Amino acid sequence: MNLVDLLPWIGAYLALGCVGGFAAGLLGIGGGMLYVPLLAWLFELQHFAPASMLHLALGTSLTTIIFTSISSLRAHHAKGNVDWTIVRQIVPGIAIGGLIGGALAKQLPTATLALIFAVFVSYSATQMFLNAKPKPSRSLPGAAGVAGVGVLISTLSQLVGAGGGFLSVPFMTWCNVTIHRAVGTSAAIGLPIAIVGTVVYFLGGQSSTGLPPGSFGYIYLPALLAVLVPSVLMAPVGARLASTLPVATLKRVFAGFLFVLALKMLHSAVKAWG
Repeated sequence: MNLVDLLPWIGAYLALGCVGGFAAGLLGIGGGMLYVPLLAWLFELQHFAPASMLHLALGTSLTTIIFTSISSLRAHHAKGNVDWTIVRQIVPGIAIGGLIGGALAKQLPTATLALIFAVFVSYSATQMFLNAKPKPSRSLPGAAGVAGVGVLISTLSQLVGAGGGFLSVPFMTWCNVTIHRAVGTSAAIGLPIAIVGTVVYFLGGQSSTGLPPGSFGYIYLPALLAVLVPSVLMAPVGARLASTLPVATLKRVFAGFLFVLALKMLHSAVKAWG
């Protein structure tokens, strides 16, 4: 595909970056829950090979999250909404989970990845929508427990191309961390998840055939560069709004956002199997 043919798609990627960056800052999700289904859809419209289409969306999404997480993290940290103790405890588990999830993603077909995405996002959305109240005495587990949760979050994040907020935010609020602090801490957690995922998907795509021109392993550079700039600019805007929204409103927005994306990926899974 030459530059002239690529220009309309660049416009779509720029628009995606604006929305994804804003969502990253607002919800602490790194933007991946939005990037993956929409990138996969755009790649499908460009007639990329079905066997690598979702893997490219996952790898490109995780690489983008490195930069949106940094931008969102700075804004949340400035407002005191990042719990660095949780971040330090969870990082070892994230590193282990990243390797596990990356290895699994390389072996799983597109339809299975799409179904995993839909199931776990639906679960997270339901928890947030029901606004289940944790027991007042419930608190975060010790350092080993938090690291163990990090393994799970990171493994699933590599399978769905996200920064982990779809699980880390519900987990922290379940342990009586306030929603604003959970969102801010999730933005910090998303950074190491994205770094590990980028390396894994880059290496995993080296032996793959049929990738479109401009691919860097399972990272599609034209989409990455076009999504990146507006997403980094919009993440602080979403973060500033997140700190002013009432808790109940923020939870409803988070849940509704996840439900829509789960349905989109479930449709993709059914279509792939059909």
